[in-house]
Amino acid sequence: MGQAVTASTLKVCASRRPAAVPVLLALAAITGLAGLVGLGAGPMRIAPLDALQALAHRLGFAAAGIAEQQEAVLFAIRLPRVLLSLAVGAALATAGAAMQGLFRNPLADPGLIGVSGGAALAAVAAIVLGDKVFHLLDAGMRPWALPVAAFAGGLAATDLVRRLGLRDGHASIATILLAGVAINALSGAGIGLLTFLADEQQLRTLVFWTMGSLGSATWSTLPLALPLIILPTILLLRSTRALDAFALGEREAGHLGVDVERLKRRLFVLVALATGAAVSVCGIIGFVGLVVPHLLRLACGPGHRLVLPGAALLGGALLTAADLAARLTVAPAELPIGVVTALVGGPFFLWLLVRRLRLTDS
Repeated sequence: MGQAVTASTLKVCASRRPAAVPVLLALAAITGLAGLVGLGAGPMRIAPLDALQALAHRLGFAAAGIAEQQEAVLFAIRLPRVLLSLAVGAALATAGAAMQGLFRNPLADPGLIGVSGGAALAAVAAIVLGDKVFHLLDAGMRPWALPVAAFAGGLAATDLVRRLGLRDGHASIATILLAGVAINALSGAGIGLLTFLADEQQLRTLVFWTMGSLGSATWSTLPLALPLIILPTILLLRSTRALDAFALGEREAGHLGVDVERLKRRLFVLVALATGAAVSVCGIIGFVGLVVPHLLRLACGPGHRLVLPGAALLGGALLTAADLAARLTVAPAELPIGVVTALVGGPFFLWLLVRRLRLTDS
C-alpha cells in the first residue's frame, strides 16, 4: 500500500511541474547572455556581437572583427575567467540542490558537510605554514600546491563528517548535519589561529582567498580544474529520480526501489568532489548553493528533474554576473566575489527564514 501511495504521489507531483524543456532553454539563454556580457564588459569594452565574432574567428567560422589588443584581452583574460565562473557556479548550485534534496531542507548548502571549512583550513595552513615545504617542490609544481592542499582538505573534512554520521553502517542525516556544524566550527577556529600567526603579505592573500576570487583563472589552471569541477556536477544530474523519491522519506524511497545508503554515499562523494575542486581554485564563495536551488523551487516546483539542471545553468549565470559586479564596482580594483554573493544571498537567507517562521506559525 505504501508503495502505491508514494508512486501516485510522485505522479501527481510530476503533473504539476512546468514543462522542463522551455524552462531549461530560457535558463540556457540567460546563462549564455551572462557569459557574453562577462566577456565584453570591463575597462576595455567589447560589444557582445564582436565577442561572438571573435570566438567564431578562433573556431574558423568567421573573419576577425576586433582589434588585436581587444582579442588578446578577450582570450587571455576574460574567456578563462568566464569559463571558470560558469563551471564553479554550476557546481556550487547543483551541489546545493543535491544537499537540499538529501537533507530535505531548503536551508541546506554544500558547506553543511564540512567541505568548504576543511578546504579553507587546509588552504590557510598552506599559505601561512607552507613556505617551509613549498621551496622543496619543483618550480612548476608550486602554483598547484595551494589548490591541491585545499582540495585534499575539503575531501578529508567531508570523509570525517561522513564517518561520524555512520551508525551500524547507516548514515544518519541528523548526525551528519551536527558533525558538519562541529567540523566547520573547528575549521573556523583553526583559520582564526593561523590568521593571527600570519604576516602582512600572508594576510593579504588570506583575505582574498577566504572571500573568494576568480582571479586565478588562466589557461594553465583550467585544464586540471575544469574536469574536476564539471564531471561530478554532471554525475549529480543523474540523481533526479532518486532525489524525487527521497523527498518522500527514506522508507518510502526504499519502497520505490532506491538504494538509500548508496544514494547518500554517492551524493556525499560527488558534492565533496565538485565543491572541493571549486573551492580549491576560487576560495570560499557562499550562498550560491543556497539561493539558486531555492529560487528554482519557488518558481518551478520541487521536482529535481528541473531543479538540478536548472541550478547548474542559473548558478553559472549568477556567479558570472557576481564576478562582473566584483570587477566593475570599484574598478580598477576588484571586490572579493564572496562579498558580492553575500550581499545578495544574506538578505535572501533572512527572508527565507522569516517566511519559514510565518508558515510554521500559520
